[in-house]
Amino acid sequence: MSRIANALNLKKKQVRGTVDLLDEENTVPFITRYRKEKTGGLDEEKIRSIQRLLTEYRELEDRRGKVLHSISEQGKLTDDLRAAIEAADSLKRLEELYAPFKSKRKTRADEAREIGLGPLADAIWSGRVPDSAIETVAGSIVGKHPKLESCDAVRQGVIDILAAQIAENVEVRDVVRSTARKSGVMTSKLVESSKHAKTFQDYNGFSQAVDKLPPHRVLALDRGEDRKALKVSVEWDQELARTRIAGLLDLRHHVASEFLSQCVNESLKRLINPSIERELRREATEAAQQHAIDVFSANLRQLLLQPPLLGKKVLAIDPGYRTGCKVVVLDEGGTPVADDVLQLTKSEALTEQREKFVQLVQDHGIEVVAIGNATASRETQEFVSGAIQECQLTCRYVIVNEAGASIYSASDAGREEFPELDATVRGTISIGRRLQDPLSELVKIEPRHIGVGMYQHDVAEKHLKTSLDDVVESCVNTVGVDLNQASAELLKYVSGLNRSTAKAIVSHRQEHGPFQTRKQLLDVSGIGDATFTQAAGFLRIREGDDPLDATWVHPESYPIAERLLTQAELPAESLRTGRIPPEIADRIASFTLEQFSGDFKTDAYTFSQVLESLLRPGRDPRDELPQPLLRTGVLTIDDLAMGMELNGTVTNVVDFGAFVDVGLKNDGLIHISKMSTKFVSSPLDIVAVGQPVTVWVDSIDKQRERVGLTMLKPAE
Repeated sequence: MSRIANALNLKKKQVRGTVDLLDEENTVPFITRYRKEKTGGLDEEKIRSIQRLLTEYRELEDRRGKVLHSISEQGKLTDDLRAAIEAADSLKRLEELYAPFKSKRKTRADEAREIGLGPLADAIWSGRVPDSAIETVAGSIVGKHPKLESCDAVRQGVIDILAAQIAENVEVRDVVRSTARKSGVMTSKLVESSKHAKTFQDYNGFSQAVDKLPPHRVLALDRGEDRKALKVSVEWDQELARTRIAGLLDLRHHVASEFLSQCVNESLKRLINPSIERELRREATEAAQQHAIDVFSANLRQLLLQPPLLGKKVLAIDPGYRTGCKVVVLDEGGTPVADDVLQLTKSEALTEQREKFVQLVQDHGIEVVAIGNATASRETQEFVSGAIQECQLTCRYVIVNEAGASIYSASDAGREEFPELDATVRGTISIGRRLQDPLSELVKIEPRHIGVGMYQHDVAEKHLKTSLDDVVESCVNTVGVDLNQASAELLKYVSGLNRSTAKAIVSHRQEHGPFQTRKQLLDVSGIGDATFTQAAGFLRIREGDDPLDATWVHPESYPIAERLLTQAELPAESLRTGRIPPEIADRIASFTLEQFSGDFKTDAYTFSQVLESLLRPGRDPRDELPQPLLRTGVLTIDDLAMGMELNGTVTNVVDFGAFVDVGLKNDGLIHISKMSTKFVSSPLDIVAVGQPVTVWVDSIDKQRERVGLTMLKPAE
């Protein structure tokens, strides 16, 4: 507990309370919202950090026990070694200490000892044989084994033994490791014969200090090496490493210093350097992959928490050239009511297709047109914009990221939801629903397919999935779920639920009708008291029997809430509508725990949470964010001028900046240096996916159709 508390700068009591809750199989969202009294009010990020470190430390302790047992069984566990193993603070350090005692394939050092060179190696190391006598002693051993046919063979065998001994010295490895980290340079050379050589041409002759390599460059080098287009290596100051090893082992004054210097050189070249290089490469890759996952996670969170466009009739369009554009009309609740195909990109049928489009808009009272951002999106935008302006339609259009829509359309979830519809129609429905309620729709797709990451295909899939699933779980439980409307795909992310219980809820709803109370969850197969406790607070019933079921108040706190409602004289109906009269809101806000000490026993955190839930019963954090940017016209690169002000939407955030849809064919780029007059360590500190931004044109490249943008006013 102390290690975790120190690592995260928390009180030991907070860590202990959190660990106890995790060990009792409470979920992170539940602990965050409903057990603040046990954690001291820790937020979700801190609780997940405790969970991560707890797992790491328990794995370390488990491995430490196995290592101690193994070495003890071999009869080689000295007091010093035990102390070093017990002091190891990472798995890597532990494995380094254990390495000499692992069963492994026979080495050159093992073979040299087998043919009788161990005693000479030990004698030289201990200073009993000086440089001047080594040749003579070696000569006396020649011929004692068939492999010892010369003095050179004897010398090489002894060097092999001592090189291995030096390489297994943890302090020696520490010296080389620190030297490599401080002076290491990663270099790459192009493999001209590779079919991918052109892709990685920019990395021919590349070199950069290891500790200065940005994550995206590390992953690019890894990818080039994987495709056999690059040869990548790490080089560092070998002379400095040799000097530091000599000082550590006190070789300068050793009677066999010259011979031992050869052993050090052999150890570095054949054993230590390759190992340390692999370690540095692995560390750089792991750090870069974690960074890529962090960026993907941050972008995914912002995408999932985009505000819904509720109560709007939407015409969804999946653009296409050859087979035309699939269009689907969705009512205010996202139910498909009509679908068709329009040839919006074929000029010979344009007039007829425009009339068809206008008829769809007018017949169904379409308010917003959702256009997918893939193939033929630009031509579709021009068509829709032209129709809106020339026919004086009142609707507007918005560009929707359609990444993963085709995967959903062919998935089991898609077929279960719309078994009678063609896959192309299902994909188009997904595009429209992403606008109406992004969270509810995007949870149906594997997060890694949503396409807001950086090099997500270059990272460990299992690690990526775990991190992204955590983000989805967090977002779903931050927003809450309508128990009578949510799909099984959404419900499975609710605290305490899983795929099986989510499907059971939907089946129960279909068989028995809408839930009238949260307590009815206990009637669902597979849901017992423990699951109910974890899930109930995150599930809403807006038109049920108990108005508290429409709030964030947990059922276990209903007695507290009911007493406060009585004291505040708040009509129950207000909890369903979310509209609290100002004078009653002021009354509730003035309540203190001391006032009710005779009515119920609770803690300050729970009391505060109940008050907040009554003041904002239907709180949705997405309501506080700006709505998506709706357009009527289109913009071409010829319309631009330096310094022109534009409004756009952030579509992706990467290490070097952010891409913004300003209505052009291609997204513009805001470089990180153009985001603020102050230093910006990460673009994520300034912008987020889905965020509307005001920008100014900073550069125009008509030939490559690229536009640079800035968030700094030209005068600045």
